[in-house]
Amino acid sequence: MSRVATVKRTTGETNIELALNLDGTGEPNIATGVGFFDHMLTLLSRHSLIDLSVKALGDLHVDFHHTVEDTGICLGKALVQALGDKRGISRYGSISLPMEETLVTCAVDLSGRAWYVSKVAYPAPKIGGFDVELVEVFWQSVAATGLMNLHQVLHHGSNAHHIAEGIFKGTARALRQAVAIDPRQAGVPSSKGTLSE
Repeated sequence: MSRVATVKRTTGETNIELALNLDGTGEPNIATGVGFFDHMLTLLSRHSLIDLSVKALGDLHVDFHHTVEDTGICLGKALVQALGDKRGISRYGSISLPMEETLVTCAVDLSGRAWYVSKVAYPAPKIGGFDVELVEVFWQSVAATGLMNLHQVLHHGSNAHHIAEGIFKGTARALRQAVAIDPRQAGVPSSKGTLSE
């Protein structure tokens, strides 16, 4: 059974089409108009092994916020769609990931309930023209619409680019574990028998 999804979102602020394949090889096809965000989404695809296509047109003349937030909304919805009833998945994933001087821990539970915790502080407000607060905006949106528990913790780090990159790579690796099919898991990995909202 293929675990693929396509989500389209059109508002007065953005027009986004996102497609993914959970059982891909990590092939990215990203065009949001925001260079640093494209870089982060490419890392997300590569390290999760999720084929990810994102085409976004947003009101970048205002700022990057709507494009980043709405892309997160679409990604979360696509994950829910592609996972279906979540039968056979591992459900949980976590990793402590080093990125140069930075160390982060990222943990995911595809629980069917949304919760997001970020314990990350950046030493600078921007990475180029990208507001670092948008990293949290993006993952908050993914967790909310993806119906997952997502925790991101920075242990140490002094370079804002490395911290953001560590968060995206770490969460990608945690998602890679969580969406993986466990051959010993015949049904839904929950004592309740369901992982829906």
